[in-house]
Amino acid sequence: MNRREFIYSTPAALFFSGFPNFALASQKKLGRMCIIILEGGLDGIAAVPPIGDRNLPKLRKDLIIENELEINPFFGLHPSLKNFAKMLHMNEATIIHAVNFPYTRRSHFEGQNIVESGILKPFSSETGWLGRAMDLSEISGRALSLDTPLLVRGKQKVENFFPASMKGSRNDSQALLEALQNVYEGDLLETANILSDQIKASQVDFRARDPVGLATYAGTKMKNSIGPRVSVIRVPDFDTHANQGADKGEHAAQLTIVDDVLKALKDSLGDVWSNTIIVTLTEFGRTARQNGSGGTDHGFGSASFLAGGLLNNSRIISDWPGLKSKNLFEDRDLYATVDMRSVCAACLEASFGLEHEQIREDVFFEPKLPRLFNEIFS
Repeated sequence: MNRREFIYSTPAALFFSGFPNFALASQKKLGRMCIIILEGGLDGIAAVPPIGDRNLPKLRKDLIIENELEINPFFGLHPSLKNFAKMLHMNEATIIHAVNFPYTRRSHFEGQNIVESGILKPFSSETGWLGRAMDLSEISGRALSLDTPLLVRGKQKVENFFPASMKGSRNDSQALLEALQNVYEGDLLETANILSDQIKASQVDFRARDPVGLATYAGTKMKNSIGPRVSVIRVPDFDTHANQGADKGEHAAQLTIVDDVLKALKDSLGDVWSNTIIVTLTEFGRTARQNGSGGTDHGFGSASFLAGGLLNNSRIISDWPGLKSKNLFEDRDLYATVDMRSVCAACLEASFGLEHEQIREDVFFEPKLPRLFNEIFS
């Protein structure tokens, strides 16, 4: 295993947050939000190929998708994304292309930090954009994870609770909470009561650790009225520097995982799907040109997939910059013409009911952040 594999070959992971805290939460109906982080840098040009751009074949002769799924005369969809294509046809999905956080230094560590913090200066914030939004919506409650991701950390105190998988530990946890219920008062008693209910609602032998299994588990928990409002799923291994492939290959296999994760979430969310938005994030895109190893290197602009019943009409949203050399960022990357923070802000509006002015000022600290709610959700 080389250093790159040691650093970036992390396993898939699932994090829950936003369990209802009835002592604090407002009574307004809140939607569900699931964030899928595609770690390593999604190649948006491969995932949603701009087949109408005449410069595409000149840049990546060995990476041209031949059997793309039809969307419109200009954009296709990678054949690995068949389930997502069905969601598009059912007006339950949207693609944002030539998009990313306005970060251009191409470092995995910095890029992933910015994606989660929402702050353009890396490692400058102890809270994440989703955590700050949950603070505003008063749904911070608890985080079901061993190590709370930066993305969902907010100013409010978040209690971490993670049931162990050792034999007998689940019963011990339940007995401990029942004992604590006898001595707690006020908010602490309410916390113990809710956690006790959540453990009872989770009495399943859960073993799956692959992204699809985690997505299924996430959906079953999120559809519960006392379950989490927020989940974060990490899908690793999008760092395709060599042998990327086109219709088939390493990147195609990763897209199949994303497609299956989206389907698993829809199937397991049940009726709650109608009140859910799913968003994919990635730290950066890939170079427009293929490299000498049949892969792509760290870039800038990428694509984001949105799915869920909160969407009313499927569409592709893009201010396409073009693939001519003069239009590429630093003569190498797809230019990101859409700020991913605006996409996230629109999704927070739709799911949490926050005002855009509040989101741009108190979540992203960017008073000039454009509003894309109508473009995405109208």
